[in-house]
Amino acid sequence: MMKNTVNKMSAPTAHRLGRPRLLIVGCGDVGMRLLPLLCNSFRVFAVTSQPERCAELRAAGAVPVVADLDRPHSLRRLAGLAPTIVHLAPPQAQGEQDRRSRNLVAILPEHAKLVYISTSGVYGNCGGAQFDETRGVNPQNPRARRRVDAEQALRAWARRSGSRLSILRVPGIYAADRLPIERLRKATPALNAAEDVYTNHIHADDLARLIARALFSAQPCRVYHAVDDSDMKMGEYFDTVADAFGLPHPPRQPRAVLQTQVSTMLLSFMSESRRLSNKRIKAELGFRFRYADVPAALAAITAEQIGGPETG
Repeated sequence: MMKNTVNKMSAPTAHRLGRPRLLIVGCGDVGMRLLPLLCNSFRVFAVTSQPERCAELRAAGAVPVVADLDRPHSLRRLAGLAPTIVHLAPPQAQGEQDRRSRNLVAILPEHAKLVYISTSGVYGNCGGAQFDETRGVNPQNPRARRRVDAEQALRAWARRSGSRLSILRVPGIYAADRLPIERLRKATPALNAAEDVYTNHIHADDLARLIARALFSAQPCRVYHAVDDSDMKMGEYFDTVADAFGLPHPPRQPRAVLQTQVSTMLLSFMSESRRLSNKRIKAELGFRFRYADVPAALAAITAEQIGGPETG
């Protein structure tokens, strides 16, 4: 009887161990949305620097690995752990280089597949121009320069290791719990229409779905714009969210006035205007959005009555 019990227990274990391994580095909100899309196809290992998150990651189907990208010696256990990697971790807050990505590159295996989640901020201010992935980068603040450094470090690793790298350049991510509700309640001003900037958006669930699609379908050493079909300026975005939740529109102010009223980071977002084309993800990856644009997503959110204030 004991032999039969062991045999029955070993089958699902063998199934789990038989799946290819995948490593998620930086398993925050988007990573948690990604896990259900991958756990049936991969044995997923999720890196966290917070031991208290291990139970949450395990419950979501991942094998937690405690490591810290700011402590290179802690990354040794990741070396050769998985041939497929999703790199979601942001750079550290200071400096011109992304030391975290450089620390990660030092332990990445050869002949691997990696999807890196970068930012549309690498393009800098484009004066509202609409463009595709062939446009050169022009980072205009240290945050964006760190992202360009990460892309360059990962490209160099991919070339020398014979690996497949795909880069998703991501704009503002939103979801039911990632909306500027608190900002609207505080009546934080926005730019007046004449000086307003174009912004780009993607719902967090669609970003997770796009990452999963890129793992299977992206071409090597390829950049993709992870943006939805929205075509709106920042103030229009705030107004649209306000209308969806019955809140007042934010007051509009000229840039010279806003410089004294908003944070340096928010002002930097208000200084860059661009419209990213998403034709490549549709044509090459066959991607179709669950939420084609911000109004469509807000309609779904309010219909389900799950909207809430942003947490940060």
